[in-house]
Amino acid sequence: MAQAQTSSTSSGSSAGGLGRLIGVGLLLASVVLLALGAYLGPYTYSAATPGKLTVETCTVDYKHRSSSSSSSRKRTKTRWCYGTFTANDGSVKDLNAELRSDSLHQRGEVIEALKTGDTSYQQDHGWVGSIAVGCAWWFGAMIPLAIGLLCTATGFAFGGASDFNRAKQAGAPGLLSTVYTLIAVGIVGVALSFLVMFFV
Repeated sequence: MAQAQTSSTSSGSSAGGLGRLIGVGLLLASVVLLALGAYLGPYTYSAATPGKLTVETCTVDYKHRSSSSSSSRKRTKTRWCYGTFTANDGSVKDLNAELRSDSLHQRGEVIEALKTGDTSYQQDHGWVGSIAVGCAWWFGAMIPLAIGLLCTATGFAFGGASDFNRAKQAGAPGLLSTVYTLIAVGIVGVALSFLVMFFV
């Protein structure tokens, strides 16, 4: 009997150690997501060169992807527009610019665009769009942050219902409600951010 208790205690402690290790990894992942949000959102927008792309032509790129869960093949389409990019301040002019577009444009139409690299361009959705991109990453970071807090505080290692019950007993009062709140806010925030990105 004592041997069985010692065995269960040692297995519980090893699971707790693994859970805390997973928790630290998730907390680091949330920090990376926060940094990516800042970089891909406001920083990229502030560092980019604003201008206009005068469209020469637009095409649609179709790609077929096989789904691993079924035999069906999904088709995705990406719209690309090509033309001349001219910076608003006249500092840059590129006759061979290309960018992903929300829709197909006729020759001669002008698209508000950003030069984000030597040969990379994107549509300019303004500060609202860039902040929405950042917010999508920031709210997304709340999900691994919440699970990471749970794992780090209780040693939860995704070992099923018994592991969750053990973690629930080991956690401080209010920890689970905090975790649930962070996850809910993260999901709702990501959804709202995508809605803003879609409509701007």
